[in-house]
Amino acid sequence: MDVRNEQYTHKVGVPPKQNLFKELKATVKETLFADDPLRPFKDQPRSKKFILGIQTIFPILEWGRSYSLRKFRGDVIAGLTIASLCIPQDIGYSKLANLDPQYGLYSSFVPPLIYAFMGSSRDIAIGPVAVVSLLLGTLLQNELDPKKDKEAYRRLAFTATFFAGITQATLGFFRLGFLIDFLSHAAVVGFMGGAAITIALQQLKGLLGIQNFTKKTDIVSVMHSVFGSVHHGWNWQTIVIGVSFLAFLLSAKYIGKKNRRFFWVPAIAPLISVILSTFFVYITHADRKGVQIVKHIEKGINPSSVKEIYFSGQYLLKGLRIGVVAGMIALTEAVAIGRTFASMKDYQIDGNKEMVALGTMNIVGSMTSCYVATGSFSRSAVNYMAGCQTAVSNIIMSFVVFLTLLFITPLFKYTPNAILAAIIISAVVGLIDFEAAILIWKIDKFDFIACMGAFFGVVFVSVEIGLLIAVSISFAKILLQVTRPRTAILGKLPGTTVYRNIQQYPGATKVPGVLVVRVDSAIYFSNSNYIKERILRWLADEEEQLKESYQSNFEFLIVEMSPVTDIDTSGIHALEELYKSLQKRGVQLILANPGPVVIGKLHASDFANTIGEDKIFLTVADAVASCSPKLAAAQV
Repeated sequence: MDVRNEQYTHKVGVPPKQNLFKELKATVKETLFADDPLRPFKDQPRSKKFILGIQTIFPILEWGRSYSLRKFRGDVIAGLTIASLCIPQDIGYSKLANLDPQYGLYSSFVPPLIYAFMGSSRDIAIGPVAVVSLLLGTLLQNELDPKKDKEAYRRLAFTATFFAGITQATLGFFRLGFLIDFLSHAAVVGFMGGAAITIALQQLKGLLGIQNFTKKTDIVSVMHSVFGSVHHGWNWQTIVIGVSFLAFLLSAKYIGKKNRRFFWVPAIAPLISVILSTFFVYITHADRKGVQIVKHIEKGINPSSVKEIYFSGQYLLKGLRIGVVAGMIALTEAVAIGRTFASMKDYQIDGNKEMVALGTMNIVGSMTSCYVATGSFSRSAVNYMAGCQTAVSNIIMSFVVFLTLLFITPLFKYTPNAILAAIIISAVVGLIDFEAAILIWKIDKFDFIACMGAFFGVVFVSVEIGLLIAVSISFAKILLQVTRPRTAILGKLPGTTVYRNIQQYPGATKVPGVLVVRVDSAIYFSNSNYIKERILRWLADEEEQLKESYQSNFEFLIVEMSPVTDIDTSGIHALEELYKSLQKRGVQLILANPGPVVIGKLHASDFANTIGEDKIFLTVADAVASCSPKLAAAQV
């Protein structure tokens, strides 16, 4: 070995062996407790730990101590504003879930109160939302007819809500919140857009005054039902009311979007629409001319529904299945909304605490005649723009809903269904995010396929099939990236000792007699054979090109391993097979810059001794310089 080979600067360091229990403990801690939740409790007296523990469960006890009159003013304005938006929305959303109108109002009374005490977001507004209401209604009516089996249907809704809460709280308690990240952003964009169109199409029943309407949600069935009722099902008075106020609501939305100072315009527009249309129907007796109205909303606050939950019997598993699906979607939406507004105000929310809070409020809600509630994007946006300071805005909103349930519900008797349809349509329009879809197309075509798959699945088949497609494509992408990681051939940048991907840097030159390959992934059982075969194919392809140009074959294969974060026994076995295959071809295997975990396992498996310690280098440049005296001289 020449002098230069003996004097390369550094050898790859091997980390000291660690205690197996400590290593496992560190891995579990980093996986489930990366945020070190027990850090505030360290070195604290027992009494202080108790107080901190209570504050962890109820964050309101922590920030409540610094609460001020200025913050209260902001919260009151925000609470009143979102209350004016939520009351008409709740009545409409309950219809999406095939429940009586009062259940939507119930769900904006108890859950927001629970969340205000337990949630960590300052801006999120809690209540029923369109997508979850539609999903719940669709899944429930597949099991029971909401008209023929009204009581059993309602009980199953409470059961599903209970298990939605259990799912959410369990994920948070066991710190498994990372599971919801498996539903990719692209899939969520597609699912939300498809659900928005499906919800809007469902509202054509109320907007056009159609009485006999399909129970299916796909666009073909809905449009067939709509145009099949043109001559005998449409009501022109209903259409005039619905379309007029829909135009008003969309105009108000446009004004609020154009000028943030007028955020209150789209916020109070739904309530104004309800008041005006109700008054119009009452004085003109339009209900006698075929205009369908709400008729009756139960007066009074939430009755107990503990005894109505199915804790046994044939509907228990059905409620569990529906609850898990609805709970996961509600959780995904709420966490995404919370993170969005937290980043805008530069504060942190604890995802696991949020899940526990959301789960608790739905568990309690299921026992107080509520159905699945979560964070609403439209209301949260209004809450934010109205100047909310803390979760007290949810308490104010809840108090207004409480007064509404006690005193005002009889006034909604003559509210036309067309207005509720118009309110829902105007609310879900914002869920169709064209800009996000275009950006997804520009960034990642596979993500775009996931987005469109979820979108078309919801629109042309059903909500649950669209959701299944979204989850399936998200998992398919993960599997594809894990099982088919990227590899690249590296070349030397002129005038440097830096080696980079020759496709990204066309000026990078290959070293004669040496093939440098980089693996851009951990090497596991799922991809080890592919990586071995891909490297051998790189070698075969490159040798074929050398033969065509009458050049000598490769003598060395250098594998750049800096991106390889981990390797398992299957990965070690694949390297051993690669080493044997290269020996038969007369090619030496050299490794460059394996990380601490990888080099430790290479030594533990004795593979480092198999290829030789002198074949493992700190950098690709060191490896190339040390291949042979002839190659080293060529580098000078």
